[in-house]
Amino acid sequence: MTGIQNAMQGATPAARSAASGSSFHAAMRVLPASQRQAMFEIYAFCRAVDDIADGDAPRAERLAGLQAWRREIAACYAGAPSSSLADLAAQIERFQLRRDDFLAVIDGMEMDAMEDIRAPDDATLDLYCDRVASAVGRLAVRVFGLDDDCGLPLAHHLGRALQLTNILRDIDEDAARGRVYLPGPALAAAGVTLDTPAQIVAHPAIGAACAAVAREAQAHYDRARAIMDRCPPGRARSPRIMADVYHGILTRLQARGWSAPRTKVRVPRARLLWIVLRHAMA
Repeated sequence: MTGIQNAMQGATPAARSAASGSSFHAAMRVLPASQRQAMFEIYAFCRAVDDIADGDAPRAERLAGLQAWRREIAACYAGAPSSSLADLAAQIERFQLRRDDFLAVIDGMEMDAMEDIRAPDDATLDLYCDRVASAVGRLAVRVFGLDDDCGLPLAHHLGRALQLTNILRDIDEDAARGRVYLPGPALAAAGVTLDTPAQIVAHPAIGAACAAVAREAQAHYDRARAIMDRCPPGRARSPRIMADVYHGILTRLQARGWSAPRTKVRVPRARLLWIVLRHAMA
């Protein structure tokens, strides 16, 4: 059995999403059943390739696993999907999902698999955010039924806002993997010496670099909300939930501060439920 078959068999995509306890799962529950199923299939794909990129296998094996996913996606678009991806292929056809967006996600995972990203320049970080987050958004907005004039800029800004928030939330976990996604220019401006990941994230001046990333994330949230205000309300419920949940994480991170040791930040379950209900009834 291939690694892809292993990744996609067993629990349904919806069950895997629910088991993760993710805000993604909560945001998708407000969708009609057909759209919800499509998003769970996209989620399963993203989880599978992310698990490869973050796995413990040698880099060559991880890259080979991601290359196998390229072949599987190609087969979906050729009308000959493997049995484990038949449901994903059906959603690709139903919502006219773009092959380039799936491949962009794989490209982003390859950036992690090829080498540990450490203090990237601004252009590299933006490319990474586009591939691992905004590309997923470009798939999602087609499922939501948003046209390109609204959907593509929303995917651009909300994807970057969410990914930058993830980077700020996961500083210590990423450093334990040998990665530092905080941008090199912001670290240099703060006077943080580019040493080992553990030393970078423990540096007493790291707060200035984190604050710069937080400001960039906030600017993307502001742009995303302005775009959502122009979108048909019923088609923007899920992205509004994601924006509110992750902006709540950003706000809590800023209130907590950036100095080590850093406590884990989460949105309380009651707050998550309130956000979902508020947008579901809008």
